[in-house]
Amino acid sequence: MASTDPGNSEINLLLPQSATRPLWRHLLAELRDHFFPEKLPPLHVTSRPVNLGMLLGDYVTLPWYRTVFTNIGSVITPEVLPPLELESMPVDVGELINDQLSRPWWTSLLRNLADRVAPERMAPLELTARPLDASMRTGSLEVQRWSSVIALPKVPPAQRAEFRTEPVKVTVARPPIQVPMPAIAGGPSGVLPRSSDADERGEKLRTALSRSRIRQGVLIAVAMGEAVYLIASGLGLI
Repeated sequence: MASTDPGNSEINLLLPQSATRPLWRHLLAELRDHFFPEKLPPLHVTSRPVNLGMLLGDYVTLPWYRTVFTNIGSVITPEVLPPLELESMPVDVGELINDQLSRPWWTSLLRNLADRVAPERMAPLELTARPLDASMRTGSLEVQRWSSVIALPKVPPAQRAEFRTEPVKVTVARPPIQVPMPAIAGGPSGVLPRSSDADERGEKLRTALSRSRIRQGVLIAVAMGEAVYLIASGLGLI
């Protein structure tokens, strides 16, 4: 708490004396304020009060049957309010999205087919900008040189005459040479026996493929059931 004396620049950061009082003194002060409150002058309010209706705290403390009867009364005899005075001009925004979503699915399908067969004729578009000529003959189109785009090593001008362009040599990879393997007991000649790791990997691959087919069948069945449910609900059968 800073001092009120402008000449004293010392700042007091200690707690007020009321925070360090004993508990019994604090209790006595609370009892005195409760039984003998301080008499203050009447409060002068210059602003006009606003009727907010029932406060939220009072509305929450009401019993449940009061709210039920109030809702029933509002449905049977709603409150008559004065007409709403609008100062802004209404703007036609067309059909709202909520109204479009509440319609059945076949109405949007028919609307799309109608727009495809007989589209709405719109007024010609009035353009105020001049069309841009994008041909190479005009000076408005800028194209970068290929020499400024590619990345080449920096060579001094004195050594550029020593460089010559040569065709690029293309190497083709040859297939590996198959060497016949000696015959092994218990198997045909020239064929290596398959290891257990290869058999295990093949078995895992077949298991994964079978599981993927099962998942695919389940997903297709779920999609077909959902489509049938949507069609039946749209036709009013459910």
